[in-house]
Formats: sequence, structure tokens, C-alpha cells
Amino acid sequence: MKDKLLAIKAEAEEALRDAGADLEALRIKYLGKKGELTAVLRGMGALSADERPAIGALANEVRAYIEEKITSLKAEREAHAKEARLEAERLDVTMPSKLPPVGGRHPLAQVQRDMEDIFLSMGFTVVDGPEVELDYYNFEALNMPDGHPARDTQDTFYITDKILLRSQTSGVQIRTMEKQKPPIRIISPGRVYRSDEVDATHSPLFHQVEGLVVDKGITMGDLRGTLLVFAQGLFGADTRIRFRPHHFPYTEPSAEVDVSCFACGGKGCRFCKGEGWIEVLGCGMVHPNVLRGCDIDPDVYSGFAFGIGIERVAMLKYHIDDMRLFYENDLRFLSQFR
Repeated sequence: MKDKLLAIKAEAEEALRDAGADLEALRIKYLGKKGELTAVLRGMGALSADERPAIGALANEVRAYIEEKITSLKAEREAHAKEARLEAERLDVTMPSKLPPVGGRHPLAQVQRDMEDIFLSMGFTVVDGPEVELDYYNFEALNMPDGHPARDTQDTFYITDKILLRSQTSGVQIRTMEKQKPPIRIISPGRVYRSDEVDATHSPLFHQVEGLVVDKGITMGDLRGTLLVFAQGLFGADTRIRFRPHHFPYTEPSAEVDVSCFACGGKGCRFCKGEGWIEVLGCGMVHPNVLRGCDIDPDVYSGFAFGIGIERVAMLKYHIDDMRLFYENDLRFLSQFR
């Protein structure tokens, strides 16, 4: 039996030298339930008591040798296979990568950001407010009681008789004056709604930036200086502005503001329709009734307010002739502003 065990070891050793040997098949052949080594061990019952320890030790040695060889060769083959796979799949990390497409700000968001930066540099604070607003804050507190004709030009979408989608961000100004006493210096950007037909210059949804300053001794000159700094920051250092008398129920006096045409410098061109000026916003001194309604004494304090359409400014800044382009999500249009 000893010779048989040594023969099995030698045969297994020879078989395992073959680089292409099937290791699992060899394991079954020698160590499986019906394997050669197992068959030898079954015959140990015929041995004498003196022979069994030595033969058992030799059998265990042969088994351990074959198991160790198979395990070692299996690990070696797996390492070679992994190395070959890594080599085949090797990447040159020094090669330039393919960058994913990168988006950019929407032109309306970019213009709003530019406008906010200008006013923030002048000490204004950005204040937000609800888009679903009470009739009181959208109209009544702004000197437009129920039945006032000025409401027609700001007709909006009503949820109930007293709850609506705001037609201007002026409600934020009223809420601010109710909570904070002067000095006040804020801008309130955001979406507003009006029941307008959709065309190249109108939309039922658009965006505004409104501003409010209230303090002692505020004058129309302060308003003009503020808007001049704004216009020059947005349209260029050579920009000029002019005021034209107008009427808003919540300001007195009121004015429309034009900027000198940045395409022709005010000489007159196709862009400004030969006038040399382009209308950009409305403004005025806060009406005493509005201040009084917010418990601010108009005999002590005065202020100015203004409202600017973001779409209007963006169309001028980028020479766009149709407002609907901003809302259609056409990448051919939007990708030009990245």
C-alpha cells in the first residue's frame, strides 16, 4: 500500500506539471469520493495495527501535497488571468477625456443675476415674497382700491375674490414696510402673472425686479442717480437716461425711464427705431397713501420705487425680437448663452 501511495503522489505530481491540466478534474481523480487516494484509504482496514499509523500518516501527506499543489496552481492561474485582463483593459489615463456637455444659466436667470449684482453693490438687499398673493397686497395697499381703473391694465388670474397670482412684485415692498421701519433699501425679483395674450412681446407669465428705498430726505435726484448707476452697469459706462412724466397709482410723481440706445449711442438706428432712446422701466416717488398705509409717516419719510421687466432687459441686451423664445426650451436658442 505504501508503494501505491507513492505512485499516486508521483503520478499526480507529473499531471500537475502540465500547464494546461484541468485542476478540477485532477482533484476529483485523486481526492474525490471515488478517487484513487480514497480507494487506497478504504483498504486500510486490511492492514495490521502496526502498519496503520505509518500508512495513515503517508496518506495524509500525499493528500496534503496534492491539495496544496492544486490550490497553489489555481491561485497562480487566477493571478495570471487577472494580470492578462488588466493589461487587455488598460486605460491610458494621460489621454484627454471626453467632457460631458455642460449647461449654462438661462438668459433670463443670467440677466436677473446681473441686475441683482448691480443693486447689491449699491447696498440693496434681495427680498422674496409669495407668488400667490392677497388682493390687499397686490392692489389695495398700493393705492388701487376695488374698482380702480388701473387694475384693468394689471388684470391677473384669481383663485378666489381675494386671492390671486401676483401681477407685480410690489406686494413684497408692502410686506417689507409692514415688518421693517426705515431705512429700507430692497429689490424684489420674481415671477409675475397677467392675463395677456401670448405674442412676441407679451406673456401671461414674466419676470420683474422691483426696488424700494425709504428713508428721511429721499428725493427724485436719489432715484435718478440710482437708476443711472444701474443702467451704466448693465448697458455700458456711456449710457445716459431720461425721465418722461407718467402716472402710476402708487407713486407721485411718476416717470417712465429711457436709456440711450447702446447700438447707436443715441444717434438713431433700426434698433431704437430712429429715436436714439429705448424705454426700459417705470419709477416714481412712493405715494404718501402707500407710506401711510404701512404706518410710515410721509411727513418724516419719503422714498422711491421702480419696476423693471427682466424679459424686456434681456431682449434689449441680447437683441432678441420674440419673447416666446425664452420659454420654448429650444437648445438651439439656449446654447448660445453658455
